[in-house]
Amino acid sequence: MSQDARTIEETATQRRSAILGMEYHNTAGTDKQLYKEIMPYEKLKEIRVVPLSANAHAINFGVTNNTSQQTMQKLSQEFMDQRLRFYMISDTGFQEYMMLYNPPRKVEYHDISITGEDTQKVLLQVSQMLEQVRADDMLSYLVQQAHKLGSSDIHLENQEEHVRVRFRIDGVLHPVAKLAKDRYRLLVSAIASAANISTSSDEAQQGHIRQKGKMADGTEVDVNVRLETVQTVNGMDAVMRLFNMDAEKYSLERLGLSETQRAVVDDIISKPSGLVLAVGPTGSGKTTTLYSILNTLNNDERKIITVEDPVEYQFPGIVQLSVSSKNSKEQGFAERLRAILRLDPDIVMVGEIRDMDTARTALQASLTGHLVLSTFHASSAAAALTRLLDIIESNPLYLSAIRLVMAQRLVRKLDDSTKVPYQPSDQELEHLKTVFATLPRQIEQPDLSNLQLYKAGSSPENPFGFKGQIAIREQFMVNDHIQKIMSTPEHLTTQQIEQAAIDSGMTTMLHNGILEVVKGQTTIEEVYRVVG
Repeated sequence: MSQDARTIEETATQRRSAILGMEYHNTAGTDKQLYKEIMPYEKLKEIRVVPLSANAHAINFGVTNNTSQQTMQKLSQEFMDQRLRFYMISDTGFQEYMMLYNPPRKVEYHDISITGEDTQKVLLQVSQMLEQVRADDMLSYLVQQAHKLGSSDIHLENQEEHVRVRFRIDGVLHPVAKLAKDRYRLLVSAIASAANISTSSDEAQQGHIRQKGKMADGTEVDVNVRLETVQTVNGMDAVMRLFNMDAEKYSLERLGLSETQRAVVDDIISKPSGLVLAVGPTGSGKTTTLYSILNTLNNDERKIITVEDPVEYQFPGIVQLSVSSKNSKEQGFAERLRAILRLDPDIVMVGEIRDMDTARTALQASLTGHLVLSTFHASSAAAALTRLLDIIESNPLYLSAIRLVMAQRLVRKLDDSTKVPYQPSDQELEHLKTVFATLPRQIEQPDLSNLQLYKAGSSPENPFGFKGQIAIREQFMVNDHIQKIMSTPEHLTTQQIEQAAIDSGMTTMLHNGILEVVKGQTTIEEVYRVVG
């Protein structure tokens, strides 16, 4: 409270005491002595009185405007051997005394440790700490810890009796806390307020939180998350996707592209027009791939415009527009895309192709001298083309606009310091031979003699044996051979498109995943966990 506000409150309290015919005592800036032997803290707080001074013969009590006459009468009867006097004090003065009688415990923010051992101990420790902090501190703390652990998402899940908090780290969920229902209501209210969504809506909602939080210990946290909520039978569940604000992360050099893949990407993005699609499920790194391409192309000679829901990262020199899917009155991707094409861009990124109108508009833009980048939800590169064919049918102009399709998944990378070598079994070798038998003829078959594979090890610092993620990809240019197949879409299957791409030199995500296994980067089980 400011000095001026305190002075105003004390003046108002003095006036009330005069009206009530009571003496007034100003507690501001005075030394306060505690008399814990007279009455316990709980009783003082309940009846709203506090001893200001006392000796063997007299007690001076401070009372507030909300202290009842009945309370003062009972005190006079209880302390009949002493002379009692009552003074009116301000509400703030009373609260200051209560803080002295029961000082708040200092909250110590412990780092969350994901070790795989003593999981219940970690859950209990983090849960107890979250019970003590402010609601906005809960959000800041969870985001801070998620960043420290390299988490991509925070999951808040309503169970019947509590709310489970889990972090997704390297693609796998780990429980970190259990919140009581009433505590979770405070957290979700703080989240809803920051993201401008409703806690009572029965509909699925989306939001974006971008703010700087300051925790009780003075630590500043940059909270930048995309929020998705849905009502379940037990309450509102939420998932917060964390945005990494490191600009250096977005470069083609850090994507881990092979020489062949990089050469294809460089060739495509050097052309002035065409459609480039990044394909995969949520959390597969599609947006990171497109941002990396944009960051590589970003210079003073090009005008780049993006349409996103929401804008995940702001790049200097790039015009970025946000479109909200939760507002039916707001322009969608297709409308915004048509509008920005009048601004004479060289390169356009559409956050996601979700419907026929957006797909057709993006293809038309790529036919009229624009390089268009977008994401698309599909299980593979070939499946993406099959879905697009349902939209564009066999329009030869649209087919010629599609230049490059990149599908990808993220698998956990083995920790080099703990991974354990082993000799593959005969069954595993046969399986590897079966996969490599389908490699494109342009790719040299790996030598499987004396092959050594690796499995996850363990250490106190990293009990799971994995550290970070790597992308396994499949990508192909839509060449004349594939365009010819797609020009007659009747009875055309995803498998036929994929085989045509393999014949043209494409390695599938499974091929690339197993090749990473042979290199000792990951495990067979991890590849099949992700690819299926």
